[in-house]
Amino acid sequence: LSAFVTGLGLTAALQSSTATALMTTSLAADGLIGLVPALAIMLGANVGTTLIVQVLSFNIYVISPFLLVGGVVAFKLIDGGRWHQMGRAFIGFGLMILALHLLLLSLAPAESAPAMLEFMRLVTAEPAICVIIAALLTWVAHSSVATVLLTISLAHAQIVSPEAALALVVGANLGSAINPLFEAGRSGNLASKRVPIGNLLNRLFGLVMTFPFLGLIADCGLKLQPDLALLTSEFHLVFNLVLALAFLLPLPAIGALLERYFPEKRDAEDPGVPRYLSDAVVAMPSIALSEAVRETLRIVDFVETMLQQVMSALLTNDKQSIALVSQGDDVVDRLEKSVRLYITRLTRENLDESDARRAAEIMSFAINLEHIGDVIEKNLLQIAVKKIKQNANFSNEGALEIEALYHRVRRSLRLSLGVFVSGDAEAARQLLYEKSEVRRSERTATANHLARLREGRLETLDTMAMHVDTLRDLKRIHSHICSVAYSFQERDGKIAVAS
Repeated sequence: LSAFVTGLGLTAALQSSTATALMTTSLAADGLIGLVPALAIMLGANVGTTLIVQVLSFNIYVISPFLLVGGVVAFKLIDGGRWHQMGRAFIGFGLMILALHLLLLSLAPAESAPAMLEFMRLVTAEPAICVIIAALLTWVAHSSVATVLLTISLAHAQIVSPEAALALVVGANLGSAINPLFEAGRSGNLASKRVPIGNLLNRLFGLVMTFPFLGLIADCGLKLQPDLALLTSEFHLVFNLVLALAFLLPLPAIGALLERYFPEKRDAEDPGVPRYLSDAVVAMPSIALSEAVRETLRIVDFVETMLQQVMSALLTNDKQSIALVSQGDDVVDRLEKSVRLYITRLTRENLDESDARRAAEIMSFAINLEHIGDVIEKNLLQIAVKKIKQNANFSNEGALEIEALYHRVRRSLRLSLGVFVSGDAEAARQLLYEKSEVRRSERTATANHLARLREGRLETLDTMAMHVDTLRDLKRIHSHICSVAYSFQERDGKIAVAS
């Protein structure tokens, strides 16, 4: 129920059920939202879009200039903060209302044209054609609101029959479920299609249940509401409310069927696919946390390999290592995201203090490993590419200093595993000691490099910025590695750094 209300409110705020559907589909595919709550959000979104139509069916376009002026003033005069973003929202809302008004205004002359009247009579003579046309219009426009408002305008001008008006509304609701399905279809993972297919089934059910009775519904409706334009708007609301009430309780069963027929795609040969993050043990935190640790250790292996490869490219101008580093960063990003989402799901359970703390430590370490991968791929790799293109070489002394710092960083990465896996206090102290030593080594190597630069040595001049940047980035990587020691320090009290 709370997910249903969330979908309703979100759609009312965004003024678009399509936007809500696309976001919900993406979040559900990433595991941030469960399938059943995601389907409930879509039911709420479908009702929320009817409220938009109810509001926009009145002449509220007069407020669009005030929204635009107020939005621009807030956006321009306030630097950052909530009102700055509210100004942006007011501008978007004002433009949307103005655009819909101009759309209906531009169609007004066409509504009274003889050729248009004859065309509409031919097209709307068959309700099935009305459904198809409205679905296509909604798919092209990415907005069921625009299609329903156009239908209301045609009904007000008495260009379409009551049965045709209701058929156009049903078609618009069907078309609103098509766009998210196409977006989800771009992914090869069948699981990403569960939410849009569930929403489409809801729309198709509504079509099947109402289409044979559209004439009867129109006749009965006109007795209660003689104004066809208002009847069209109210039918849109009732149609979605009835579907929401019909589907809300059976959603768990519908979700189970969707999971059965649209399973998660897992490629065992893809290194970016998690191996140990099992959904079956999420309800058992101690086991789930140990599995998350195992997956995080896989990230460490890939980060260490990336570090080796980028240093090979930097020190020996090895071109073959460059492509491997980029591939490794993609794997690290995907695994870190999987671990993060898994831990997020796990923290929804009732964890005791110890498990909650361990979950935070795992997530923190995984995030820092992903940051290390970014430094390697976005910084060190770019330095290596530039160095290879220029066919430059570090001085012998400079290369030895960089290599020595790299080996210290790599040893610390290995040392961090002892802290992360077992909470080894001695390893934590050694890691914090190494941090100060790495800082000192980086400063010494930079000073030596500047001394060689003053001597005017050619290879030092050629690699001046690359040398300093490499030392700085290795130090940044080491800082991320040492973060695990600080997590242990916060948990078990201050650790005396070895001298």
